[in-house]
Amino acid sequence: MENFKEYFIIKQRTIRRQSSNFLKWFLISVSVGLFIGVIGTLFRYLIDMANDIQKNNWWLIFLLPIGGIVIVFLYKLCRDSDSGTNTIIRAVRSEDKPSYFTPLLIFVSTIITHLFGGSAGREGAALQIGGGIGSTIGSIFKMNKNDMKIITMCGMSAGFSAVFGTPIAASIFAMEVTSVGIMYYAALVPCVISAFVAKEITILLGASSTVYDMVIFPNVNFVSFGQTALMGVLCAVLSIIFCESLKLTSKYYAKLINNKYLRIFIGGLLIIALTFLVGSRDYNGAGGAIIINALSGNARPEAFALKLIFTVLTLGAGYKGGEIIPTFFIGSTFGCLIGEMIGLPASFGASIGMMALFCGVTNCPIASIMISIELFGVNGLWLFAVAIAISYRLSGYYSLYAGQKIAQSKKRIEFIDKKTH
Repeated sequence: MENFKEYFIIKQRTIRRQSSNFLKWFLISVSVGLFIGVIGTLFRYLIDMANDIQKNNWWLIFLLPIGGIVIVFLYKLCRDSDSGTNTIIRAVRSEDKPSYFTPLLIFVSTIITHLFGGSAGREGAALQIGGGIGSTIGSIFKMNKNDMKIITMCGMSAGFSAVFGTPIAASIFAMEVTSVGIMYYAALVPCVISAFVAKEITILLGASSTVYDMVIFPNVNFVSFGQTALMGVLCAVLSIIFCESLKLTSKYYAKLINNKYLRIFIGGLLIIALTFLVGSRDYNGAGGAIIINALSGNARPEAFALKLIFTVLTLGAGYKGGEIIPTFFIGSTFGCLIGEMIGLPASFGASIGMMALFCGVTNCPIASIMISIELFGVNGLWLFAVAIAISYRLSGYYSLYAGQKIAQSKKRIEFIDKKTH
């Protein structure tokens, strides 16, 4: 009888402890989602407005070098490391914390980059904003080191969801991106709840979700399987080229021009010169309209290469913004071109290129599959999974994020804890 009472008491304590922990994280997640949902919607609105202003006022491109100097000055003024998404990724894996100024700095500097015609995205910036806000909230409430990691991922998922509107993918991406091969399931409930709340806030505030319903899907058979597998191989190669180009461009910028002010100024001049040399402003800003055109089956053959060059010159010089939308641009235009060449519907080739390249540069296959479902539905799921899996396997240990670690080998079941290239 005494043993039964003791067992019952222990069980009661366990249930109370688990219930209390769940309620704590439920309330935290809702609060983070609400706050970052509002901030993310404002950020999304201002980025769209900056792109519209830039398109309607071509002369703003001449102010890009000055905008770059302002960005460097702001980071220097706030004594921020300016290492971007890598800071947030490392915060999840270690006890490092981003600066309190990180969310505000990336918010303002990304708008500057877009306003004056730099080639960058917004989702990567949203990860920094969300993760930085999450970390700041954790610091204010003096959370322990383990809870700090969870609330940082919670903020990352909310930021990604608010800006891109894919809450399931946002939740998985936040848990998957830091240590490839290991997912932090303790953050699952906080990430899912905060991502869902953030997305609903954006809808309430009038922002629309991103859904591409213009894609023409092929029949799933051995032929389309082989064509899609080939797309996965080619996107893996392109992902390595993109990652290496960004890394080498940043390296040589720093090697040749030590002064950050001069470096970003010259980077801005290069973007101006390249814009007029190409004779088009399609490659400035985010390029959302070009992605839609590619997914409708229309893309210029050189578009993917030019966007890659514009992006590495912009981000390598020190301008701020995300890498994800440029990746979608490069992947969709490349896939549109190659898909048509190998017999796939051009629009479907564009969608495969988007997802396979995204996986190759981020090493996040599960998040990539989830994004494909949320953006394109389930019709082509088998083929998306094939291309994504092959791209993941063949892209090696390259990544857009130097702060990312490869925890598990891609070749065998083995813990390697390897830095990305």
